[in-house]
Amino acid sequence: MVHDPLRSDAAGEGQPQDGEGERVAKLLARCGVGSRRDVERLIGEGRVAINGRTLDTPAVKVEPGDIITVDGEVVGEPEPTRLFRYHKPVGLVTTHKDPVGRPTVFEALPEGLPRLISVGRLDLNSEGLLLLTNDGELARALEMPSTAIVRRYRARAHGRTTQEKLDTLKNGITVEGVRYGPIEAKLDKAKEGPQGANLWLTVTLHEGKNREVRRVLEALGLKVNRLIRLAYGPLALGTLGVGELEEVGPRVVREQFAEHIDPANLPKGERPQYRSPARKRRRAQDEAEVVAAPAAPREPKGKTEYKAGWAKPKKKVRPHPPPKKAAARPGDGRQADTRHVEARPARAKPAGGKPSAAKPFGARAGAKPTGARPTGPKPAAARPSGSRPAGGPGEGPRGPRPSASPRKSPGARPPGRPKPGGRGPRG
Repeated sequence: MVHDPLRSDAAGEGQPQDGEGERVAKLLARCGVGSRRDVERLIGEGRVAINGRTLDTPAVKVEPGDIITVDGEVVGEPEPTRLFRYHKPVGLVTTHKDPVGRPTVFEALPEGLPRLISVGRLDLNSEGLLLLTNDGELARALEMPSTAIVRRYRARAHGRTTQEKLDTLKNGITVEGVRYGPIEAKLDKAKEGPQGANLWLTVTLHEGKNREVRRVLEALGLKVNRLIRLAYGPLALGTLGVGELEEVGPRVVREQFAEHIDPANLPKGERPQYRSPARKRRRAQDEAEVVAAPAAPREPKGKTEYKAGWAKPKKKVRPHPPPKKAAARPGDGRQADTRHVEARPARAKPAGGKPSAAKPFGARAGAKPTGARPTGPKPAAARPSGSRPAGGPGEGPRGPRPSASPRKSPGARPPGRPKPGGRGPRG
C-alpha cells in the first residue's frame, strides 16, 4: 500500500474478497487505525475510502499500490508493533474525538508519535495505567475476556463492609442482569468517620467490562470515589508520573506479547524509540543535585550524654591480659622488647679479703672438703687355697640354706579336708 500521486481514481476500489491481497479491516488494524471491529464500524459510517471511493462493506482486499484514506487522511504502511505505558490523569476521556468537546487522552500526548489506540478504556474519573499501541490486533487481543489478562486496581470507597462479604465475589456476581466473573477483593484499610467509613481496597479481575469495579462494589453498598489502575498484565504503573508516557522496549514486547502479534509486525532491536522528556529532565536534575551537593564533613564524636535514670553501658572487661611480645631472634630483623627489663646491680666483693677457692657445684657452706672417691670394682680379699667358707655344706654366707620342700603326689590331699560332696573322717 503505497501512496502513488500518478494513480487515477478509475483504478477501482480494491479487489473482491476472493482475490489476492489483505483484507482492509486487518490491514487498517495493523496500521493502528483501530481493531478490526472498529474498522468495520468506520466502514459502516462511510469514513474509509480506497483510491478515492468510499467503502460500504469490509469484504474488500487491498492490493499493493492502493491508496487508503480514513477521514480524508492517507494511511501509511504498517509499522512494527509499539507499546506505551501512560499514566492517565483524572478528567481525560479515552477517545480520539469527543462529541461533547471534553479533553481526550490523545490530545494530551506529545507530538512525534505514531497513530495510537488504547488497550481498553478508563472512564473520566478513573486514573492510572493505560496501555497505548499502534497495533489494533494486539489491542483487541489484550481486551478480550477470553485472554484472561489480570487487571489490578486500587479503590477508595465510602461505606462499611467486611472481608467475608468481599470474599463472596470470588464466585462471581450478577448486577442488573450482567454477569461478572470471579473477582478478588482485599480490604487494606478502614477508617471510621462521622458519616461512615473510608475504605481502601485492592481489586483484581480478569474481564475488564465497562465500569465493572464501580458497579460490583456498589452492589455491596460501597460508593467508589477514587479508582486507580495499578497493573495490566505483566506491565505495572510503577513510578510513572501523572501524565507521563513511556515506551515499552521491543524485547519486552517480543517476550510477553509475541503470540498476539503478526510475525510481520514483530519489533526488532533492544531499545525503545521514544524517550520521555520528563524523565530526562528528572534524571538530569538528580545528577546535578548529586554533583552540586558537597560531602558534609564529619563532626567529631563527642561523649555520649545519658539522661537521669538511664542505664549506662558497662565497660568491656578483658578476661585475659594482652600477650607479651616475643624477644627478637638474631637475624630476624626485630628488636627485643626491653620496656620491663631492669639492670641488676653487681655483687660487691669484700675489701682486703682472700680470694676464695672455687667451690664445686652443690657444695654447702661450712662442709669439710672430701677427697674423690675411687672408681671401679672393689678389690677382693685374698683367700688361702683349699679352704672352704665357714659353715656346713648347707650353709651359705648368710646362714643355712632352706631345704627343698617334698614333692606332692598328684592324688594326695591334705588330711582333715573332706572331698567335695563326700563325708569327713570319723570321730
